[in-house]
Amino acid sequence: MEPTRPVVRIRARLSLKLPMWVLCRENLQHQWTEKSRLIDVNQFGAGFTLTRPVEVGRLIQLTAPLPHQLRCFDQLEQLYSVWTLVRHCSVLQHHPVAFRLGVAFIGKHAPASYNEDPASFYEPLPIKLGQSVMWNVTRRPPAKARRETRLLIPLEVLVETLDENGKPSVQEYTVTEAISSLGACIPSSLDVEVGHVIRITSVTDRISIFGAVRSRTVMPDGIARLGIEFIADRWPLQRESSFIYKHTPLNISPQQST
Repeated sequence: MEPTRPVVRIRARLSLKLPMWVLCRENLQHQWTEKSRLIDVNQFGAGFTLTRPVEVGRLIQLTAPLPHQLRCFDQLEQLYSVWTLVRHCSVLQHHPVAFRLGVAFIGKHAPASYNEDPASFYEPLPIKLGQSVMWNVTRRPPAKARRETRLLIPLEVLVETLDENGKPSVQEYTVTEAISSLGACIPSSLDVEVGHVIRITSVTDRISIFGAVRSRTVMPDGIARLGIEFIADRWPLQRESSFIYKHTPLNISPQQST
């Protein structure tokens, strides 16, 4: 999970409740779209809500009927489609679930590296043009080390994949092998690729957090381990402190249902 950074805006955003559509490609095999409404916008970025999170540093495409004075291109088109960099993502409410996103506009086309790997992460590079500031992006290098040590805590969890409409698609009960407030290692038989977003729910206390698959490795026991990074929220590990084990927990085969 990328920590939220302070956002300094060159120009204030206008409150503009226009309909909009978001396209997100989680990887080469999976993408989804969602209709929502803008909260605020200017020529260089926008804020809006979604029913599922998107990681900070990901590229998504936003389409909306923006007024011509807020556009940098396609002045005569009915709809304005612009690629954006996610700069902020936080939980707005839990029931029903909603996330508040802030994005920076980067242009009409995604960079070539995005088409090669849509799961790539990017950093913003401002380009000063007169009194305005446009945004370019550079591909973020892979993280060299985990930011928080994972603990060997076996928690029974429900793992759910999401369909194109954000609804649960396939469910599986399993047990975590290791977990921190930022991520977890989960044995799983789900057919998910790196970059896919899933939802993890604690069976005992119903804590529910979205996470992105960072790795998928099939172990000698024939069961894959998913490396999960939580998005927009942290797992409250203090609830599990009494279950910490100083040894590797027993392997428990996941049970899948549709």
